[in-house]
Amino acid sequence: MSRPGRRRRGLARVWDELSGGSGGRVVKLVQAQIAAARAGARLAGEVAAGSDRPLARARMAEVEHQGDAARAELVALLRRVLVTPIDREDLFRLSRCIDDVLDQLRDYVREADIFGPGDLGFAAEPLQALAEGLDELERAVTHMVDDPGAVTTAVLATRKARTRMRQLRQCRLGELFTMPLDMDTLRRRELLSRLDAVGQRLGEAADALADAMLKRSH
Repeated sequence: MSRPGRRRRGLARVWDELSGGSGGRVVKLVQAQIAAARAGARLAGEVAAGSDRPLARARMAEVEHQGDAARAELVALLRRVLVTPIDREDLFRLSRCIDDVLDQLRDYVREADIFGPGDLGFAAEPLQALAEGLDELERAVTHMVDDPGAVTTAVLATRKARTRMRQLRQCRLGELFTMPLDMDTLRRRELLSRLDAVGQRLGEAADALADAMLKRSH
């Protein structure tokens, strides 16, 4: 390609980024990560409802691959683009937190398969709260370019979902502590701890986005 042609391509790229093109691509990749985490939450919910655990574990590996691919593409994009909706470091942190949500869900499904008790119904409500939190996080990410106010509202809702998960864990532990101490009790406690770790990562993702938006407003 001639030098003028390369120059035109370069100018077109700069214009695309300055007019918001790169921001849209970043948002879509973060949304893809959240979609993978949501798929993982659905699988975990199906396991809690009594679906085939080994099959869910195999499907979770596929979902994790999708999430990893979206994260890898996002990291590569951040190295190339000139303009991002929020600070690059904050985007990387947000992406990592969403990846951690999916990793913890993978571990939950694996542990439920390996040593989980027969009845996993105790996990249904925390997983529903997680799904609602991921919906709110996606809403926040969708608006981080054009509507900071909507981001703030959705981030608060995400944090409330995380709080709900913690409260549900406390309630379930309270119920466990009234039961005889046996292996099923210990298994439930371990899985509740894993779900709490999922909730912590969700809260960290909300914090990462809130910090980024505050920084952008200054």
